[in-house]
Amino acid sequence: MTHGRYPIYKGLQKPLIYRGFKGKFIYWGIGSLIGGLAIGGLIGALTNLILGGFATLALMGAGLAYTFMKQGNGLHDKTRHRGIFIHPVHLSISYENREKDSL
Repeated sequence: MTHGRYPIYKGLQKPLIYRGFKGKFIYWGIGSLIGGLAIGGLIGALTNLILGGFATLALMGAGLAYTFMKQGNGLHDKTRHRGIFIHPVHLSISYENREKDSL
């Protein structure tokens, strides 16, 4: 038996994109939809059906808007500092002690 070689497709090394959401933000969007539906349904069951429907739409919309805003910062959270930073040097090197120790 001979074993043939088959090419392995490793992808394009780009994040998965679905309806404008990229990578981990797909899960954030799904979580926003499910969370808005659950909380809106609870509000609708406890108070009023119309108020619950409005809360569902408002929470879903707010969650998706927040997800789009967070996605604009990049796939990974990065701290972007703007300005000039000067770090003080706190070196405690004393050459006098080294000369005495070597004698």
